[in-house]
Amino acid sequence: MTEDLQQQRNPLLRGVLIAVGWLSVVLGVIGIFLPVLPTTPFLLLAAACFMRSSRRFYLWLVNHRQLGPWIVDYLQGQGIPLKGKVYAIGLMWLSIGVSSYLVPLFWARAFMLTSAVLVSLYILKQKTLPPPMQR
Repeated sequence: MTEDLQQQRNPLLRGVLIAVGWLSVVLGVIGIFLPVLPTTPFLLLAAACFMRSSRRFYLWLVNHRQLGPWIVDYLQGQGIPLKGKVYAIGLMWLSIGVSSYLVPLFWARAFMLTSAVLVSLYILKQKTLPPPMQR
């Protein structure tokens, strides 16, 4: 996975990719705690930006104890852990439910609920990562 890193030689573009990568990492981490933000797409974007700009940051991200498995398992087509699916869908619906209750605008409620349904369907359609083997 790390052998095909093609780093950008243009310093301006490299700087932009690094900045977008770190912004994506921050948004992905926030998404872990705020289910309205998706975690995996931001971390995948960060990995793509780092892959093209900084080998050191890319390796840090994919080898990170907490963030790395989200990226590596997904990129290798292994799927999403069942616990992750339950956590993501449950917290998303909790936050969308509270937000829909607090926001009086019909169009905003409709948008939030439609988004929640679509994201739930997407998560449910993803392959479920088998549990690790017990020794």
